[in-house]
Amino acid sequence: MNEHITFGAFLKSKRKTRGLTVRIMADSIGVGVGYYCDLESGRRRPPEKDMLDGLIHALSLFDEDTATFYDLAGRARDAAPPDLPEYINENAVVRVALRIAKQKASVADWQHFIDGLEVRYG
Repeated sequence: MNEHITFGAFLKSKRKTRGLTVRIMADSIGVGVGYYCDLESGRRRPPEKDMLDGLIHALSLFDEDTATFYDLAGRARDAAPPDLPEYINENAVVRVALRIAKQKASVADWQHFIDGLEVRYG
């Protein structure tokens, strides 16, 4: 993920790439054009997950772009990416793993873990 791009800039870029109007995007999540423009310009924080999901659908984002979209939304809200809390909260083993990793794991440890998952699940 580009560390310098903002949520709003990413949203605007994807909208323009897809040839969608501001009105279409606003309608896709049930907000006014002014609210939507505020999202793109960074004058509003990213919306809650249900609206983010509507934007993802309207933009036809796929895996990597969806992950980037959620990451940027989380960063702009100074919170975890909104696609993760439910998964974390529903899985005690994930919470335990994250707490251990927070105290002890290095970036190399995480990369080894990710590589193992990719080998196992493709």
